[in-house]
Amino acid sequence: MENKIKNLTKGDTVRIVAPAKSIDKASVDFAKNLLEEKGFIVEISKHCLGSHHYYSGTEAERLQDFQNALDDENINAIICARGGYGCVQLVDKIQWASFLRHPKWIVGFSDVTVFHQRIQKMELQSIHATMPLNFAQNSQESIDTMLSALQGNDYEITVSSDSHNKLGKCTGEVVGGNLSIIYSLLGTNDQIDFTDKILFVEDLAEQLYAIDRMFYALNKAGVLDQISGLIIGGMTDLKDTAIPIGSSYQEIILSHLHYKSIPVCFNFPTGHINDNRALVFGKNASLKVSSTEVILNYSKQ
Repeated sequence: MENKIKNLTKGDTVRIVAPAKSIDKASVDFAKNLLEEKGFIVEISKHCLGSHHYYSGTEAERLQDFQNALDDENINAIICARGGYGCVQLVDKIQWASFLRHPKWIVGFSDVTVFHQRIQKMELQSIHATMPLNFAQNSQESIDTMLSALQGNDYEITVSSDSHNKLGKCTGEVVGGNLSIIYSLLGTNDQIDFTDKILFVEDLAEQLYAIDRMFYALNKAGVLDQISGLIIGGMTDLKDTAIPIGSSYQEIILSHLHYKSIPVCFNFPTGHINDNRALVFGKNASLKVSSTEVILNYSKQ
């Protein structure tokens, strides 16, 4: 997919917006200072630091903030402050016309997967990366890869191989995000075309049987037959039932891939973990899974 989005340079303006759960001021201030030190102008949306029950604002307030950031041609990137829940309430109410005319980077993960999938449907790119809630705890690689993605720089992610991996090589556009969100959008107007894509998934605090259920759904929807490779990121704080399910999450996932001849890697450093490295969704990459290492490589298209 061709990148139609202007890559950031120093002096460009980013706006931090909270489309879902509320966030504390200290996290937003830390992120603002960090991004300003990198040479960007940082604006905070009107209701970013608000609070309305669970959310950063009412649905109307959150929608207004996101729409204003989309429509403002002086804003070069929108960085979502945090996840939680709420993006699905907005995605069909947002007017995306100005974004299509003047696309810009939208950055985030977890619940922001809702926006990533809508952007994929529009055949544009977006950045799955850490958010201000986590900046202070993140690894340097998390921040560096996010900046590389925003600025359109080449980069690769190399990690040691996991014993559960399935070896192989593939190329394709990287897509995906939070497994629960992808599962929830199957069969909707935001299900993307997974054909020949490298699918990335991660999740937080799910039951092991729920992981099995979601992979059954991906399989039954034909997704696992369509993709060229599978990357499993952080599967953080997974839970087992009182009577154990009897399999690890790796074994559960692999049970759905017995007859799939695609490379699969586990423990990739992206997700609800401190070492949360950026992925450019919709951009071609090469994936190599060997017995010693995993390399995901982005190069300029």
